[in-house]
Amino acid sequence: MSKKKAKKKTAAEKRNYAKQSLANDVEKSMKRYLKDLNGHTPNQLYDFFLQEVEKPFLDVVMQHTDWNITHASNMLGLNRATLRNRLKKYKLD
Repeated sequence: MSKKKAKKKTAAEKRNYAKQSLANDVEKSMKRYLKDLNGHTPNQLYDFFLQEVEKPFLDVVMQHTDWNITHASNMLGLNRATLRNRLKKYKLD
């Protein structure tokens, strides 16, 4: 009996899986949030969502880059000044 060797995933396959996983997590969280509202209608949901997601997102990226603004801004595709402003907004500076 021969054992099948597990095929290594390519970097693109890993990124695709991560994107799908993140999308699924966001979808589940939003469905749970809306269900927990118990019929109440939220206001300014878009702004609320962005603030809830952006702060921990930036915090994780900054930790990953050892708080190197240049490296983080390159990873994020943001101008350094924009990143600094976002970090200040969320008191992550």
